[in-house]
Amino acid sequence: MTALICFEAAARNLGFKAAARELNVTPAAISHQIKALEQDLGCSLFRRLHRGVELTEKGAFLLLGLQRGLESISDAVIELKRRPEHVDVTIRATTAVSALWLTPQITRFWRKHPTITVSQIVSDVLGANTRCDIAVGYGSADEAIGQVHKIYRDKIIALGTREFARTEGITCVADLLRAPLIHMSYDQIKWTGWAEWFQELGLPANSGRNFYVNNHMIALQAAEDHMGAVLGWEGLVRRHLKGGRLVQLVADHIQSPQSFQLQVNPKASAKARLFADWLLANYDDN
Repeated sequence: MTALICFEAAARNLGFKAAARELNVTPAAISHQIKALEQDLGCSLFRRLHRGVELTEKGAFLLLGLQRGLESISDAVIELKRRPEHVDVTIRATTAVSALWLTPQITRFWRKHPTITVSQIVSDVLGANTRCDIAVGYGSADEAIGQVHKIYRDKIIALGTREFARTEGITCVADLLRAPLIHMSYDQIKWTGWAEWFQELGLPANSGRNFYVNNHMIALQAAEDHMGAVLGWEGLVRRHLKGGRLVQLVADHIQSPQSFQLQVNPKASAKARLFADWLLANYDDN
């Protein structure tokens, strides 16, 4: 390990003297460690020049590997500092799932299990490296990472404000074909879109104005501001409907082609598994 540390410092500084100053040792000590490393690996890592050194191809390859390893160690240290010791369960979810469904569920869970601490990681990036006990999301999951449970398959409905429906004259599904629509555009998370929704109902693509956002919560807010119609998963937007902030514009709807799923890390603790079981048993409660 000492030899690798000396090598990384010398490679980064392109000099044994600079590495020695950084590590507070003599240049001879740096040279000795690197020679030992080269002998162990059976290859030259540096070209010794008159005024310094430069990396060989194999030296550059080793430096890249070390830098990646150090970055991973740094990320792990940051994550450990960020996560308090007393957290019992860490759960990852998208912004929409967290805000519209998961956070209220956690509040209800705490009423029954006040001693179990739950921490959320909210991310709209699939495959985030941050370790979690449980992940909740829409669509397919990587079964290699852990046990996957289907929570439920929702209805997808067209939403808007009463003012929007009145202004645009929305009385049937065909009226949506010419109305302004709000689309959710994601690079990674695949929310079902308007094109699929219309196609499932046997209708052509819309010809009205289109507004694109990459966040489901912003899409719902835009709809509340009368900007257009938006698609919503009935179970997620229940509070919007109950509060009258948005209404179902037409009776037509489709069954969601994908389900909401819960994924449990194989290394999840007993408390994390208790929380996962509770979510599966209480997903439909308000």
